[in-house]
Amino acid sequence: MKKISYIAVLFVVSVLAVTGCRSGMVLNIKDASFTTASKQSDANIKKAIIKAGGMLGWQMKAVAPGHLTATLVLRKHVAVVDITYTKSTYSIKYKDSTNLNYDGETIHSNYNSWITNLDRRIKVELVNM
Repeated sequence: MKKISYIAVLFVVSVLAVTGCRSGMVLNIKDASFTTASKQSDANIKKAIIKAGGMLGWQMKAVAPGHLTATLVLRKHVAVVDITYTKSTYSIKYKDSTNLNYDGETIHSNYNSWITNLDRRIKVELVNM
């Protein structure tokens, strides 16, 4: 009986340890497509992406034509992504982070939620241009 209890406790602790980590593969958005009127300028697309990020608390910075860097600071956590865009696609790619347990492949699951929200908001803003 004592041996079974020990195994049960070990199992529960193992499950809690695994589920408590809450990490997943880093989410990158690659070449998400959108349609705009052919007369939309790069400047308007840039404005829409900056507006989308700003609505969610991301600090957006222009790096070069078609390239932004976005930074989200929440308490002690920082996420930095590169956003590249053309007149028909955009990509969001992991660049750096602080206190998100990034190990080269996986990251805290909150990061992926933030990227999903940013992706959705960008889509909304691009449709509403």
